[in-house]
Parts: sequence; C-alpha cells; structure tokens
Amino acid sequence: SISFERSTRPTKGWIKEAHNTNNNMSSISFERYDEEFLSLTEQVQKSLTSLDIESAQSSSSAESDLKFALNLLSQCEDLLKQMSVEARGADNADTKKELLHKVRVCKAKLANLRDDYETAKNEIERMSLISPSLGPSRGNGAGSHKERLLATSEKIKSQNDTLERARRIMADTEETAMEITTELGRNRETIQSAHGRVREVSGLTNRARRIVQNMSRREVQQKLVLYMVLAVIFIVLVIIIFNL
Repeated sequence: SISFERSTRPTKGWIKEAHNTNNNMSSISFERYDEEFLSLTEQVQKSLTSLDIESAQSSSSAESDLKFALNLLSQCEDLLKQMSVEARGADNADTKKELLHKVRVCKAKLANLRDDYETAKNEIERMSLISPSLGPSRGNGAGSHKERLLATSEKIKSQNDTLERARRIMADTEETAMEITTELGRNRETIQSAHGRVREVSGLTNRARRIVQNMSRREVQQKLVLYMVLAVIFIVLVIIIFNL
C-alpha cells in the first residue's frame, strides 16, 4: 500500500498542474479576446460619432461609415461568442464566475452600440427621405408622399427593433439556461460522489457490525466451554471426596 501511494502522488500533482495550466491558458485567451473586443468597440464608437447626419443626403460617406460600423459589430459578436466559450470552459468556479460577468458586461456594451447604430441609421434614412431631391414641380403631393414613406419606415424600424430586442432576450435566456444546466450537472456529479461515499461508509459499518457480532458470539462460546470445564472439575472433585 505504501508503494501504491508513492506512485499515485506524482500523478495527482501532475493532474493538478494540468488543471492550473488549462485555467491559465483559458484566461490568457479570454484576455486576448477581451482586448480585441474593446478595440473594435472603440472603433465603432468613433465611426458612429464621425457620422455627419445633417449632410448625409448629399454624401455617400455616411453610408460607407454605416457599413464599416456594421462590419465591426459583426466582428464584436464573433469575439463575444469566443469569449463565452472560453468562460464556460474554465475549471475554477471563481474564475468562471468572473469571466462570465465580463461577458455579460461586454454583451450590454454591444447591445448599446447596436442601439446607437440603429438610431444613426434610422436618422440618416429619415433625413434622406425629407431632403428635397424630387424638385419643386411635385408640390404638395410629393411632400405628402414623403410623409407616408417616412411614417411607414418608422413603423418598420420600430418593429425591427422590437424583434431584435426579443432575439437578444431569447439569446440571453438560452445562455442563462445553459449555465444553469452546466451547474446542475456538476452538482449532480457531486451528489452522486457523496452517495457513493455514503454507500462505502455504510458497507464498512456493516462489516464492522458483523465482526463485533462474531467476536461476541465467540466470547459467549468460550464462556460456555469454561463453565462446562469448571462443572466437570467440580464433579470430579466431589466424586474423589466421597470415595475418600
């Protein structure tokens, strides 16, 4: 048994060292994704801030800036997915909790940038509809047509925003459900391990009880044998005395 313990100790130390290495690698990857995410969000903010909405109808720079911002937002979403994967893969509970908190903060920041992008996009489209590009010959009919187009566009954008918020809520709910499922799985493994230990202790207790019963039975048998021997000796002594 001593040699077995000596052979297993290095293995346990190696496993612990491997877990620590995996945690460090996961943290390093997460930090790298986090830095890149922050860099992209700063670029999105600068791109949205540099938009000239008042002159958007006379220049194509606003449209190109919007496309650039949308591309950056897509890259941010991809990075956020990678960060979420790294956070869920952390073995240490405290590290996992901290990384998941950072992921939630980044999600909220990305959602705010999405709202800013949609607001800027809607404002630019609104300004392009209001702009007098149809000429004065159309008169009031053209103006009323623009107003109807603007109202319809606003309704569509509002519905799209509602659907986008619902989609984000569903995604957050799904992620929360996945986290809860993972935690429940770990708790189930812990409970099963505890049940196994309880069964082992119960087995040892039953074995000890049987040993004690056997010892008690042997003690009773030895006492009976001793009493019988004493009785025989007493009878022999009595017979000897009567014969004398």
